[in-house]
Amino acid sequence: MHKSALPLVACLLALVAAGAGAQTVYKWRDANGEMHISDSPPPTGTTNVTQSGMPGVGRMPTAMAPASGASAAGDAALEKKKDKLEAQHRAASAAEQARAEQQRADARAVNCSAAQEQIRELQSGQRVAIVNAKGERVYLDDQAIASRLRQAQQTAAQSCGPDKPQQ
Repeated sequence: MHKSALPLVACLLALVAAGAGAQTVYKWRDANGEMHISDSPPPTGTTNVTQSGMPGVGRMPTAMAPASGASAAGDAALEKKKDKLEAQHRAASAAEQARAEQQRADARAVNCSAAQEQIRELQSGQRVAIVNAKGERVYLDDQAIASRLRQAQQTAAQSCGPDKPQQ
């Protein structure tokens, strides 16, 4: 033999030996959801079986593949399940939106009540005092009271809405 043919023959022999030693490996889940991997076929009636180590790797054997009628029924069931999940998602979204709106309404009610109370205090004619940053009590002059009254009236107008009159 020529020296250039020797490597070619060695490669062909290696390929033949590798093909002869290839085994089929089966992979499936049992009824409990436990994964099994074996070189022997799974029990009869097992679905979702994959094979490797032979031509058509990863394909289910024809005997274990679902029938075309079962595929159509499976598609209908899948579509029904998808529609149910979408309806649940829409319902959850609507409920979340309602909760958020209720929280906003509650916050507006609290702000409205506080603004109305502040308006009553500022319009009472009594002296109004605040505590400054140093912790000292400081009485507001008429201009500061008028400014705070305008702010409280604006807050009341925004928070109370047309159904709750300002005081």
